[in-house]
Amino acid sequence: MRLARLLSTSALFAFGTVSAFAAPADNTAPSTKKSPTKVAAAAPSMMGNTAPTDDHEEHVSVSGHHSYFDGVTRRDVGGGLMQKQDAAKSVSAISRDYIEKQAPGQDPMQLIALLPGANVTSSDPAGLTGSHMSARGLDQSQMGFTLEGFPINDIGSFSVYSQEIVDSENLRKISLAQGSADLDSPHLSATGGVVDMYMIDPKMKKGGAFDVTYGSYDYTRGFLRLDTGKIGQTNLRAYFSGSYATEDAIHSEATNRKLHAEAKFVNDWGDGNRVSLAIVGNRLYNYLTPSVNQASWDAYGFGVKDQYVASCYSGSTCTRPNGSTFKNNSGATISNTVYNGAYKSGDANYYKLHQNPFTNIYASAPSTFKLTDHLVLTETPYFWYGDGSGGAAYGVPGNWGKTSMSGTLDGKTPAKGSLLYEPSITTTYRPGAVTKLTLTTGVNRLMVGYWFEYAKQSQTAPATGIAANGTPWNIWGSGPNYVFSDGTTYQYRQSLTQTRTHTMFIGDSLSLFHNKLTIDAGLKYAIVTRDAHNFLPNTSTGPYIDKTYYQPLPTASIRYQINPEMQVFVSGSTNFRIPTNYSLYDAGTYYLPSKTASGNYYGTQASTNQQPEISISEEAGWRYTGPTVMASVTYFHYNFTNRMFQSTQCLDATCSNYASTNINAGGQSTNGVDAEIGTRPIFYHIRPYASFEYVDARTTSNLLSSSGNKIDYMPTNGKFAPETPKYQVGFNLDYDDGNIFGAYKLKYVAKQYASFMNDESIPGYVKMDITVGYRFKNLGFLQAPNVKLNLTNITNNHYLGFPTSPKVNATTQTGIFGNSIKGTAPTYMIAAPFAAMGSVSAGF
Repeated sequence: MRLARLLSTSALFAFGTVSAFAAPADNTAPSTKKSPTKVAAAAPSMMGNTAPTDDHEEHVSVSGHHSYFDGVTRRDVGGGLMQKQDAAKSVSAISRDYIEKQAPGQDPMQLIALLPGANVTSSDPAGLTGSHMSARGLDQSQMGFTLEGFPINDIGSFSVYSQEIVDSENLRKISLAQGSADLDSPHLSATGGVVDMYMIDPKMKKGGAFDVTYGSYDYTRGFLRLDTGKIGQTNLRAYFSGSYATEDAIHSEATNRKLHAEAKFVNDWGDGNRVSLAIVGNRLYNYLTPSVNQASWDAYGFGVKDQYVASCYSGSTCTRPNGSTFKNNSGATISNTVYNGAYKSGDANYYKLHQNPFTNIYASAPSTFKLTDHLVLTETPYFWYGDGSGGAAYGVPGNWGKTSMSGTLDGKTPAKGSLLYEPSITTTYRPGAVTKLTLTTGVNRLMVGYWFEYAKQSQTAPATGIAANGTPWNIWGSGPNYVFSDGTTYQYRQSLTQTRTHTMFIGDSLSLFHNKLTIDAGLKYAIVTRDAHNFLPNTSTGPYIDKTYYQPLPTASIRYQINPEMQVFVSGSTNFRIPTNYSLYDAGTYYLPSKTASGNYYGTQASTNQQPEISISEEAGWRYTGPTVMASVTYFHYNFTNRMFQSTQCLDATCSNYASTNINAGGQSTNGVDAEIGTRPIFYHIRPYASFEYVDARTTSNLLSSSGNKIDYMPTNGKFAPETPKYQVGFNLDYDDGNIFGAYKLKYVAKQYASFMNDESIPGYVKMDITVGYRFKNLGFLQAPNVKLNLTNITNNHYLGFPTSPKVNATTQTGIFGNSIKGTAPTYMIAAPFAAMGSVSAGF
């Protein structure tokens, strides 16, 4: 009864959705004639507009202008880096005008790197190995990603593998909501905002498009899309597309390959009825790239490609491949910054032992049905399948839990000191659906909805053999496997997680004074259950772990349209992220008692008492949407509690046992400003765009750290948060006269701390890219064939782009109780160097 009252009374006043004023179309000279104001009766707001059917394109019709086969209009603001927004929260978006001018095949994170707050690093320019991203200092596992209305994040770890998602040629729009999720966003990990991706629709006329690309590192890619046009006397239409790409890994012997296919079906009828189905299939044959510490980067830079490099521990004398030596006084282990290209028996860092094959199939059917003149049903059923592995090599186990025993591999006893290939295999089945009803009565709009999902994720790590040349017997670990003497097949990890999500949401929007004032409020109530089964013996939790999380998530906002060009808004929202599934499990090597340690524990320890990470955010902003210029400025504030952090911790009072585990990293307070500005064509077809962000993010807790037999709290309270650049600036200068086109873009990212104690950081950097191309007139059956050259990182800046594994302290520090605690070296992602890619494309 209390919940019913809460649901019925909390979601009734709303902030967001006011008049929609389309900015006038492209003109090289601004028009002096004012167009009449147009008021949208039901513009989208932060209540809920995640489904593709909620997303409304900005249509601008101007005599003498048209869209090309690739969706380019030559009119979008900032070269396609800004779109008109009316939600009462911070939102930025890119369109086909920008996407099409980037290198074909770039992943979605690379494409939004210039937007305010987006801190993106890619290890390869073509996007085959994926990117790493944060927004306002919160990384991608703290953000929600959707494609066609369904969630893309991994259900267990909430990781996002951007190289698997979608071909850039089929992307219509990507929007970044830097601060909060919508009420209908199907996410369990959106404390840091959401990224929504929308695919293009099939064309009404049959035809197609293709492109071919060749570039640095022997990058080769081809893409083909076929449109059916309208089928029969209906509006049913579809397209089918496929792409294949290969690329030599930068400074490595590995070659990455990607096979990708997509299809989309759409049928619409009557007044607002629409059914669609999007299917995405992806198969990767990739290799992992290592994260590196600062000492290794200083010693080897981009790495030694084709030789064996031995790891060198702190205090040792290191030998380079050329025979020269140096003393390691860094306090960290120095290793090759790429996986070794030459194999030496017992070398776990050989590149063939770090393969990363993966298969994904996504299907989503976002549909809308207008039940009456005032009632609309939106339904988004989806299915998510993934199966893949990440390779690694470890020594032969001598025990199964507490029980010491020997084993055999293919009927033979492995040699002492030999390695086994132990891929971490993950298989996921994930059906779900988001259902919502929207009732519009005069100035009021009421939305109620329900999101259900059942996910089943199996994670194993069997061991198989390695050939004399370093090649695994089977990259999937499917056999022959290492078997103990009692007949048990060894597993480094073995778990099954079933996650059930029940989320109810309700929101109400009230528009007053002819849509000038819009008030929104709503409530989302999430009930998430994880039923976990750990098949490993002698775990600290026992075989079964069941956790249920209950979380109310209120939101409210107000937007006021000052005049047809200016609006202001304020909003407040609560977002959450439940603990990862791996925090529920013991896994890894089981340590038996020794002379120096009591033992009987796994190297990775479960932390079952973690609470959901909570963010409470407030935003206040101003927008200007004029005939030629668009601009926005947003102030934001966050308070975080229960920040999740993985760390190595003592397991007993004497610190004789250590394990990796998940801890509560306490709180964080963040303040900042986002801004962006762009224009339609000015000064002979030029469209500039600029973005800016300032962030002041502070840790509000002291964190536990340990080394040797000492443990203490570090004075991290008040320190600047890691992974968070204080300043970011983006700039793009686009030119397109219908034939010649090009762009220059720049991104500046300030220094980023890699520890909570702020005792190690990577310096800021500037990355610059250039695009030049020529669009021909139609040639026979070919529509607007064009040639394009993309140059990335044109100064060939060599830099570390992102801290991938922050630590509490990187150097020896004194805790608040006076104990001296040694540091642990953070690790980083190496950013891609200069690359050139040329492409040819056309429609037909």
